[in-house]
Amino acid sequence: MTQLNITLEQRLDRLESTEAIRQLAGKYALSLDMRDLDAHVGLFAEDIRVGRNKVGRAHLKAWVDQTLRDQFTGTSHHIGQHIIEFIDEDHAIGVVYSKNEHETGPEWVTMQMLYWDDYERVNGEWFFRRRLPCYWYASDLNRPPIGNMKMRWPGREPYNGTFHDLFPTWESFWRTRPQDGELPQVATPAPVDQFLLTMRRDTPAPKIRVR
Repeated sequence: MTQLNITLEQRLDRLESTEAIRQLAGKYALSLDMRDLDAHVGLFAEDIRVGRNKVGRAHLKAWVDQTLRDQFTGTSHHIGQHIIEFIDEDHAIGVVYSKNEHETGPEWVTMQMLYWDDYERVNGEWFFRRRLPCYWYASDLNRPPIGNMKMRWPGREPYNGTFHDLFPTWESFWRTRPQDGELPQVATPAPVDQFLLTMRRDTPAPKIRVR
């Protein structure tokens, strides 16, 4: 269903759905930072998959609880741009930028990342079906993350994040360079409702390393 071939009722439903999905991202940040884990896991589908073999909000709550207690005294998640595309009336995908601060032991770690999201409407309500966190950097406030291995948590060896791995254009941009004086080719613009899918170009999801 394209945006040019839908009824007024469908347009209104899409607007309401877009706002409901945007609210999910804001509620995610607030509930996480305020440690209301019941509110937090309630943003995910009831049968959310946790790891390889666990299903359900109770397992998600246990995982989030342990992660927060083991690693962070306090956190603050600042939501940036949010792009949403609908697969059908009850399924959508999205990209959300997030700039985060973490009090973790003796260091104040700042982070830049994005989430690749899958959303699903169940019984009239939108939920997260999956959140794929892709990190660019995490480093102490007083140590800019210049160079490679930008994920620098205290007490751990640095490692690379996956911020650019969803989109093949990052590597191709650096691998190729137009000749001097040569105008580059310009691709046909992506369909208005397939911008994210066009950028992905069927790139598989990266394997995310746990913090």
